[in-house]
Amino acid sequence: MNVIATSDAPGAIGPYSQAIEVNGVVYTSGQIPIIPATGEIEQGDITAQAHRSCKNIGAILQAAGTGFANVVKTTCFLANMDDFAAFNTVYAEYFISKPARSCVAVKQLPKGVLCEIEAIAVK
Repeated sequence: MNVIATSDAPGAIGPYSQAIEVNGVVYTSGQIPIIPATGEIEQGDITAQAHRSCKNIGAILQAAGTGFANVVKTTCFLANMDDFAAFNTVYAEYFISKPARSCVAVKQLPKGVLCEIEAIAVK
């Protein structure tokens, strides 16, 4: 197992890694809309927060030597399913490979954010 870490995405604040690579497959931890440079939550609506979560995923994928085009599966968590259409518009800008995806609404996300995204990519 290869631990992936980059300062261009929020650091792990618990007993986990930003991502793990095993046999050419990269598994990211869920990324919420934290601004890496400040540690603050991206302010704004679902569109702003979705962009930040996607940028965080992108930074981790880049650190692992892969990118959005190689993502094969994502899991997306929304605080409110009413945000689905707006979230989907942002998501489509980044996940150009149209990976398999699960998207669910959850009762609550860490730090009260509106979305969280995790991804699996090949190298």
